[in-house]
Amino acid sequence: MKNIVILISGSGSNMAAIVHAAARERWAQRFGARVAAVISNKAGAPGLALAQAQGIATAVIPHQDFATREAFDAALADAVDAHAPALVVLAGFMRILTPGFVARYEGRLINIHPSLLPAFPGLHTHRRAIEAGCRVAGVTVHQVTVELDHGPILAQAVVPVLPDDTPETLSARVLAQEHRVYPQAIADWLYETK
Repeated sequence: MKNIVILISGSGSNMAAIVHAAARERWAQRFGARVAAVISNKAGAPGLALAQAQGIATAVIPHQDFATREAFDAALADAVDAHAPALVVLAGFMRILTPGFVARYEGRLINIHPSLLPAFPGLHTHRRAIEAGCRVAGVTVHQVTVELDHGPILAQAVVPVLPDDTPETLSARVLAQEHRVYPQAIADWLYETK
C-alpha cells in the first residue's frame, strides 16, 4: 500500500478534499494508495479533528518547541517516516521547509499554491493579483524544491478576476478550485507511479 502523509497547519479543507476523493474514487483499489496520516505543526489545527473522524492517524509536532528550523524539520521527518510515505502532501502547511527536508522527499513532496505560478510566489497572492490588474488568477500544484514555489508544475486551474473582486472573494473562488485540482493531481501522480 502506498501511504500518503498530509501536512497541515489549519482548517484542513484541502486535506479533507483529498481524503474524500480517495474514498470516493477508491484510491486503495485503483492505485494501492491511502491517506495514512495527517501531521500538523499546530495542536489546535481544526483539520486534525477532521482526520481523526475519518480514522486517519494524526500527530502534532509544534514548531515552537524547537530552537531551530533544522531541529523542527528533523522531528517532522521522523513523524512522517513513521508512516513510510510514498507521497508527502503539503495542504496549507505554513512552514518553509529546510533544504534537507526537501531533499529527503525529493520527487514525492508536493504543494498547492493559490496563484498561477510562476506568478506571485509567496504570500498575499490574491491581493497582489488584483493590484497587478490580472484578468485571471488561479491555483498551482507543484513539486516542492528548495526554491519557494518554483518546483515543476503538476496541475493548474484558472479563475477569472472579476471587476469587483476583493482578496477574500477571489480567495473563495480559488479555494473551490484547489479542492478540485489537488485531489486530481494526486490521483494523476499515483496513476503515473503505480
